[in-house]
Formats: sequence, structure tokens, C-alpha cells
Amino acid sequence: MSANAEPEKDAAAAAAEGDEKAEAKGSGSGWELLYCGGTSFDSMGRKVVGGAQGNLVSPTRLRPLVGVDIRFVGSGCTACHCVALDAEGRCYTWGRNEKGQLGHGDTLLRNLPTVVSQLSKYKIIKASVGRNHTVVVTDDGKSFSFGHNKHGQLGTGSLRNEIESSPVSCIVAEATNAVCGADFTVWLSSVEGSSILYLVGVVRQFFEAVFYSFMLFSTAGLPQYGQLGHGTDNEYNAKDSSVKLTYDPQPRPRAIAALSGKTVVKVACGTNHTVAVDSSGFVYTWGFGGYGRLGHREQKDEWQPRLVEVFQKQNVLPPNAIVSAGSASSACTAGGGQLYMWGKMKNTGDDWMYPKFVIDLSGWNIRCMASGNMHHVVGADDSCISWGVAQNGELGYGPNGQKSSANPKKVDILEGMHVTSVGCGLGLSLILVDRANIGDRLDKLEIYDGDTSTEVEKVEVQATKKVSASTNSRANKRKKTKDDSESEEEDDDEDESEDENGEIEEAKGRRGRKPSNRGRGRGAKKATPEPKPSGRGRGRPKKTESPAQKAGSSGGRGGKRGGKRGRPRK
Repeated sequence: MSANAEPEKDAAAAAAEGDEKAEAKGSGSGWELLYCGGTSFDSMGRKVVGGAQGNLVSPTRLRPLVGVDIRFVGSGCTACHCVALDAEGRCYTWGRNEKGQLGHGDTLLRNLPTVVSQLSKYKIIKASVGRNHTVVVTDDGKSFSFGHNKHGQLGTGSLRNEIESSPVSCIVAEATNAVCGADFTVWLSSVEGSSILYLVGVVRQFFEAVFYSFMLFSTAGLPQYGQLGHGTDNEYNAKDSSVKLTYDPQPRPRAIAALSGKTVVKVACGTNHTVAVDSSGFVYTWGFGGYGRLGHREQKDEWQPRLVEVFQKQNVLPPNAIVSAGSASSACTAGGGQLYMWGKMKNTGDDWMYPKFVIDLSGWNIRCMASGNMHHVVGADDSCISWGVAQNGELGYGPNGQKSSANPKKVDILEGMHVTSVGCGLGLSLILVDRANIGDRLDKLEIYDGDTSTEVEKVEVQATKKVSASTNSRANKRKKTKDDSESEEEDDDEDESEDENGEIEEAKGRRGRKPSNRGRGRGAKKATPEPKPSGRGRGRPKKTESPAQKAGSSGGRGGKRGGKRGRPRK
């Protein structure tokens, strides 16, 4: 708890100047940020004793941003951290920070928005958030990133530092926007008013000469499912004698050749898939195809952009279309403002293998939309509408409201307010409302001061138990090879994403590749504080288990699969 105390004080102090300026303009102007969802960022999306604590189940104001004119909010469908930009271009971040994804030069969690001081001399106009990284764009076309860089998702051209806790420059020129998937990033760039796509090396020179006036659409990061759009997943065997598969990171932003000659104007990223719209209103998707999230009536992965057939001829997207992507779904507004969605809509029932319009939202003027892991938030007319599967109160229905909703439902406390922008993360929602013409209604909302001593304490106690159990486990081990250590690290990363994606079986069983590495021992980690040595390989005889381990085992290969794996439903 003491480690987080100083950052909280810094958050309040850093926002004080912004508070004064905004309040001087009058409470009736500007936009206000409201937050609902979890506040125990370290435990969100993870299994801890006592479950999630300190949830804000109604839209709540955050103390450092009360009165501050916030113009942009963002999170990611696999992210437990947030970013906000004010009217003067200041960048605020808060939430989980284990990989330095908040950009403050450390790995301390922040429960409240804190200004990224190293970006203070720039005016930030765009920002996006991945699982453990953040990318921002300035008004003069520069792009900076910070956080996890294991797969090259920061776009620095280097893998030298796996964690960058302070902003570093991306090798992208004239950037206009950046959008993050779980472990990859997409940049849009323009030169002299014409959107073009950056390439690297000799190829870059060729395309700059021939396609100078077209969109620069570049990607970097994890290529595992083809989400970078380069026609390959860069898969190879880690060793000649091993069946373990790995994927070559792509740290240098590289153009998508299939989009050369097209001007991409909008883009959204899910966990491992991408949705893009060109200037003609055509929609392209690529990446992981499970649950039909690509909209091609099949679950096949696409390694390069493929046109979505539904959005052609009379149903191309208008210039003001909204595009959104969740962990296992995609969405956009087409002709007449009608909302279309496809992919995994809920935990039960059939998946939407191709775009279908959402009947409940017919006739609504949808201005903004964001998708989290399995929930969605929309700003339409003078209402805020949300639905989906929720765990931390991210739908904002209040303490007496329902926890989840299969159908779109109004957030009653915000009825009559003009929602200007929304963002969704893993177990959280960010909502921007216009202060104009709402009187003193904002004053009636709760204000969160960042006091999470109770839930932080419980998380720390659980962490202590895990460390103690882990120590005992290590004392019993006689050997631990380097390969095992590396596999353990991968398991830790994927363990976090299991709950975040709600679909870990999508990636691991579909191609028959994953059971040989990341899938080993994960179920055991869920059931007991430490991974069991007996689960690290195929065909090894099971070692004698303790009663506690037997109780945690769920059957089948020592209980490692826990019933979650398997192919997505077709």
C-alpha cells in the first residue's frame, strides 16, 4: 500500500493546475470524464481470494479530473490501464503498471489519473492502449510509446529493452493516429496532406516513389495470427529438437502491401484481429478468425486484409461511420447509422459469423462506441447505452441494477446527458459527457478519491501467500532448465490473458500448435499458487501430489486444461 501512496499524491498535485484552469472557465463548459468498473487494477481479470474489490458500479467522477476538460479517453479490450487527454494536450494515465505501461518511469500502480510528465512539452492528440503498452501521437506527427516491448509492439525498431517505463520514440513519421491490439500496434500516417503507408529499407523507398499519395498503414508487434497483415505469422520452431513453436517479433513498423493504393481512414483492433475502413467505405478485416469476428462466414485466420462482403455497393460505410473491436467481436455503423456486429456476442448461443444489424439500436443516432472483453458501451442521442457480460460493474447500472445484460440497456443515471466519447477496458468503462445543459447533475455523482486500502491489502495478502508457496515449491525442485524458465514466463503472460480474452481456447487448440508450450501447466497454476513441475511436458509420469494439489486438480492431464480449451464453435 505504501508504494502506491506517493503516486496518488502526485496524481492530485499534477491535476491541480488543470482543475484551476478548467474551473476558471466555468463548470458549464467542456467535457467531464466518468468511470465505472474495477479499481483493484492488479487483480482485475485474475483469480484472487475474495474476488474483485472496490468496484465502482455507477458512473463516477475521478478527483484529479473533476472540472478538467477531457477530450479523449481510451483503454483496450485486454487492458487494465487507461489513458485520457485534456484540451491542452496533457496525457493522463492510471491503472495497472507492471510493465511500465503508464509511462511514469516506474512500475508502480496508480489508482488515479496522473500526468505523464515526460510528455508535458508535447500536445498529445491521440492515444491507444494494448494489454501492457501505450502509444500516443502528438499534434506535430510524432509518436511515442511505453510499456511492454517483448514482441516489438512499441515500434522502436529494437527489442533490446523488453520494458520501457518512460516514453520512447516510434520510428513512424507524420503519424496521425495509433491503435493497439493486445500485443501489436497499427499506425496511420500522412505526408503533405496525403495519407501514405510507411515501409522500411529498400522497399520503403520504392513505395514512397510510386504510392506517395496513398495511406501509410504500418504495423509492428506480435504476428502470431496474421494480425499484422503481412501475409505470414512468422512462426518457427524454437529449436530443431523441440516441438515448441514461437513467432518472430516485428519491432519495425512495416507497411501492409495488400493495402497499397488505398486510403485507410479508420481502424480498430481487437485482441488479435484488426478492422480497417478505406476512403471508399469498404471494410477489411484480418488476424485471428475464431468465433467469426472477421465477418467472413468462417473461422479461418486471415494473414492479410480481406474485404468484408456485406459492406459493398449500397451498404458502404459513410465518412462518419463508427468502428469498434472487442476481444472476440467487431462492430461498425453503416448506411443510415445502423449498427452492425459480428463475432462472439455472449457466452452462450450461436456466434455471429457475418455482420448482422443490432435491431435494438435501430433509429438511434450513434456517435461513439467502444468494446471491452465482452461488454460494449455506446453514446447515442442523449443517452448512454451498455450491454454484455460484466464482472466489475463496468456497465454502470448501479448497485441495484443488473450485473450483465444480453441486450442494449440505458444507463439510467446518465439519461439526458450528451455522451461525446467512450472507452472500454478489461472490467472498466470510460465515458465523456458534455457539461453543457445538464445543470448540477454532475455534482450529484460520486467522486472517487483513490482510497483502495481494503482491496489493496487483500491483494497483497494473497500475493504474500503465493510467494510463500512458490518458495516452498522451489525448495522441492532439484533441477530447473533455462527452457523451463522461459516457458514459465510465457505461461505467466498468458495466464493473465486467459480471463481477459475469455477465449484462451481460441488460440491454443484450433491449429493444434499450442498444447506443446503455453498450455502446459496453466490449469495447475489456476488451482494452486505455483506451477506443478509434473505438468511441464508430454508423457512424463505424474509425480506424487499433495492433498492440496489433488484438490485443485480438475482431471485430464493432471487437471491442466480446466475445461476451457477446445476449438471455437463453428
